[in-house]
Amino acid sequence: MSTPIRFNDGAAYERYMGKWSRLAGEVFLDWLAPAPGLRWLDVGCGSGAFTETIVERCAPSAVQGIDPSEAQLEFARTRPIEHVAQFRQGDAMAQPFPDGTFDVAVMALVIFFVPEPAKGVAEMRRVVAPGGMVAAYAWDMESGGFPYDALVGEIRALGADVPRPPSPEASRLDALRQLWADAGLRDVVTREIDVSRTYADFDDYWATILGGASVGGALKSMTPNQLATLKARLQAHFRPEADGRIIGHARANAVKGRIA
Repeated sequence: MSTPIRFNDGAAYERYMGKWSRLAGEVFLDWLAPAPGLRWLDVGCGSGAFTETIVERCAPSAVQGIDPSEAQLEFARTRPIEHVAQFRQGDAMAQPFPDGTFDVAVMALVIFFVPEPAKGVAEMRRVVAPGGMVAAYAWDMESGGFPYDALVGEIRALGADVPRPPSPEASRLDALRQLWADAGLRDVVTREIDVSRTYADFDDYWATILGGASVGGALKSMTPNQLATLKARLQAHFRPEADGRIIGHARANAVKGRIA
């Protein structure tokens, strides 16, 4: 059995995944097109990257972010959004809020980490008031949409273990649609989100992945020869621009629905 994935370094996560989260999150929020002044819940807020995007783009009246990692929450609390956002430890499958507390509940890159996704969706539905919205986006884990899919594949090819999320199947468009329908949500709509990220050069990419939350343990377990082989194989995946920049691509699946 793979070691469970834990995110305990907010700064490293911010560089590794926070930037990706915002890229997809901006498209996602434009698609939701929420009214200003709403009460938001960010489930699995992690380092607060997406929470900050909500504050910057959606003019919420208040945002609550929950996450199981206190280390991630400590990083989130350093963001300049304390006037509207609060962060606390919480479980996606047993959220610490009364029924109907929020107008919008979102999961950003989280649902595949939830051991029982249906419980997570049911909890979001419970804490959102009638007429409110429940939405999520997640990397398309089973079809190569994860930003570091090539990295994970090469690490495993070299015999090192990379923890697998407990519910990768929940990130499929059809699975998201079914989860939302089974939770009794109405007007369910899905879409794909394609995003790209530019690294200054391969060294920038390499430094970013060395601190990667989901692969850090695997990299530390590898020998110098294995790391050198991994680096060479990854370089072969990219075609640098004329100035040395390399561009990574990712695809997420998104879903939204309303409370009757």
